[in-house]
Amino acid sequence: MRVDILTLAGLVIAFAAILGGNMIEGGRVGSLLQFTAFVIVIGGTFGAVLLQTPLKVFLPAMKMLLWVFIPPPMDAGKQIEEILEWSQLARREGLLGLEQISEDHDEPFARKGLQMLVDGREPEMIRSIMEVELDSMEEQAMHAAKVFEAAGGYAPTIGILGAVMGLIHVMEHLAEPSKLGAGIAVAFVATIYGVGSANLVLLPIAGKLKSIVLAQSRMREMMIEGLTAIAEGENPRAIEAKLRGYIQ
Repeated sequence: MRVDILTLAGLVIAFAAILGGNMIEGGRVGSLLQFTAFVIVIGGTFGAVLLQTPLKVFLPAMKMLLWVFIPPPMDAGKQIEEILEWSQLARREGLLGLEQISEDHDEPFARKGLQMLVDGREPEMIRSIMEVELDSMEEQAMHAAKVFEAAGGYAPTIGILGAVMGLIHVMEHLAEPSKLGAGIAVAFVATIYGVGSANLVLLPIAGKLKSIVLAQSRMREMMIEGLTAIAEGENPRAIEAKLRGYIQ
């Protein structure tokens, strides 16, 4: 399990820059802490996302959030070595020699491809079936990543809504100057929460998840290429040369 240092560094630097800049200008961190504004922006954004997103997309998105901090393991070099071992085993013992590996492999996508190899499917059929599977997996993962992109779109607008509500509160108490400060504070802080949460957290999360999904798809494309090459009986050296092109 490897923690993504860049994610942690990005969060620390972003918030340190914002809060530090505020303090340099004489501002107080406490002045940016407004529970009412937080409830309006975060609650409103969460509700809008729930309204837009089907449950079968929302739940995977919440699980994928962990990838921002602990990305799924992706080692292209190790995968190439694994495919070459399968190729050499298939040349020595035939495709049936891969049967035990197909049953024990812990990655469902690879397991499905290996099983088709063992079953003697034609190379083009293996490629076709696995490409359909890949497209489906990538589409589902992208929909989940776009949940955070949608949240990043809603948050600034809801922040403006909170600001307008704060100003309405101010206008209702113009005759009571002691109550004006709190209303104005909610108005401006709600805008900060909306714009800040979108551009410092939500949209970057969406971008990172999309990049991870694309990297996973690239690894699976390499798996498809390797398995079809084994099915075609290609030489392991030729297979290695072909697969190395994916990590140039």
